[in-house]
Amino acid sequence: MMKKDTPQHGLGWDKAHQRYTAPGLIDLQVNGVDAVDFNDPVLMEADVLKATRYLLSQGVTSFFPTLITGADDHIISLLQTLRRACDTYPLVRACVAGIHLEGPFISAEDGARGAHDVRYVKAPDWSLLERFQEVAQGTIRLVTLAPEWEGAPELIKKCREHDVLVSMGHSLANTAQISQAAEAGLLLSTHLGNGIPLMLKRHPNMLWDQLADDRLYAMIITDGLHTPDAFIRVVMRVKAEKTILVSDATRFAGMAPGEYDTVIGGKIILDTDKRISLKGSGGLLAGAAKSLLEDVNTLVSHGLASLEEAWTMASDHVTDLFARYLPECVPAGEDRVVVRKQGDLLVVEQVTKNGQVVYAQPA
Repeated sequence: MMKKDTPQHGLGWDKAHQRYTAPGLIDLQVNGVDAVDFNDPVLMEADVLKATRYLLSQGVTSFFPTLITGADDHIISLLQTLRRACDTYPLVRACVAGIHLEGPFISAEDGARGAHDVRYVKAPDWSLLERFQEVAQGTIRLVTLAPEWEGAPELIKKCREHDVLVSMGHSLANTAQISQAAEAGLLLSTHLGNGIPLMLKRHPNMLWDQLADDRLYAMIITDGLHTPDAFIRVVMRVKAEKTILVSDATRFAGMAPGEYDTVIGGKIILDTDKRISLKGSGGLLAGAAKSLLEDVNTLVSHGLASLEEAWTMASDHVTDLFARYLPECVPAGEDRVVVRKQGDLLVVEQVTKNGQVVYAQPA
């Protein structure tokens, strides 16, 4: 479990009314929500506003829209849309703390690559990243890459010099490559335990290496589907205050169960347990459909953490990361969430962003 001295930053119960007041949740990996896909080529500014409002209803007051591997022009177009959304809507600007670029500098190998399109995977390229960053007006704050690429350490160093955090993900890196990347400034692991082949060597392997490196924060998905409880327990015990919950949510978060088409092609099945699987794949996972709040609820309901511990991993740990490495991403004002217990779950009643009420549960 988490260390006993982990700071709680003002979490507290109103026992008389069975309400809980907590810092706003911060999600570093959001591909989309509520039928909005941040990787959809027809993404509009109003779509980003819709997604922001949904995230606020789930207690998420800051988030990183996440763009995956794609054609250069496609990524540039999406970055332009995200910037226009921030310029057009003050609420979006307040809640988008940065942009997470998950690719294209990842492994091209099956198993590690996941659902990313192999046609657009490429070696680390600082000039391309500079081009993306110019379009994004400096708002790319996190890049996920595979450290085994030649030139990865140099790109990591450049990113850190320009206030961009780098995370390892969708990778087949070996022990030496991970250590070299961490020495260069690699700071996180993207959805640790996912984006890897189904079969790994007993040891050494990349999971052991990332867990053993005290320099690395671990981002994990705790939706009850992506990683087993035993693995989550190990991550929490080893990484402690460097454990960060992310949703990795797709546009199917907030949607009703059913069969849907995907932006990248093919059909998925969203079941009543919020499991997304490729149609005809025998249940192979095809993304996440739970919000960060639901992941907190799952962590607690599985007995893996107390409510305070789970919430802290989805809020204060990220704020502490920002304070240390990206102080400009620390929320400018007070972000608070009021939740109440509904059975075994937490339900959001009110959300305050920068001291202003931005969501209230309908009467």
